[in-house]
Amino acid sequence: MKKTDETARYLKSCRSEFWRKVFEAELGYLLKQLTSGDEILSVGCGPAHIESGLVDHGFMVVGLDVSREALACAPDSVRAVAASAEEMPFPDASFNVVLYIASLQFIENYRNALERTAQVLKPGGRLIAMLLNPASEFFKARYATADSYVRKLRHADLQEVEQAAAKWFDTQGEYFLGVDGEELVDSTDPASAALYVIKGVKRA
Repeated sequence: MKKTDETARYLKSCRSEFWRKVFEAELGYLLKQLTSGDEILSVGCGPAHIESGLVDHGFMVVGLDVSREALACAPDSVRAVAASAEEMPFPDASFNVVLYIASLQFIENYRNALERTAQVLKPGGRLIAMLLNPASEFFKARYATADSYVRKLRHADLQEVEQAAAKWFDTQGEYFLGVDGEELVDSTDPASAALYVIKGVKRA
């Protein structure tokens, strides 16, 4: 499949030293949240860089994305499914964990996606949604670039997204991944943390 210019630019950026460090930090965070034997669905996985890292650590991972072009770049170790988040083509109670790695805010009907997330999770299943933090300098700097992907963000209100998730999940949130220029730092400060992570447990 021929890559569009946008996809080619994205894949090139993913190979940069900065983004490799970001992916490594996000993978490290997720590994602390997961339990051996978890069956994982990652929604909006794109080329599945982090997901392949989870597979390397012994997890079964299904990656879902609306873009067949992006999925074509995913490694064979990740089962790739082309579909929308609002209409996940899986039986109910299929997974222990559903991930949104900086993808939930880009989904138009994210409430429908969260409802479907709860349905495909097993009893006691977990949601981990990494959200871009619009208050961070990281976000503001990228938004200032005309062709930046963050300009496609549909939902910037973190509290609103967390409240929506709370309809189906017992949630808690935390800021994560401080960014200072091109360097990563430990920070939970909303001004410097690039991500806000919603962790939820499916309600009975």
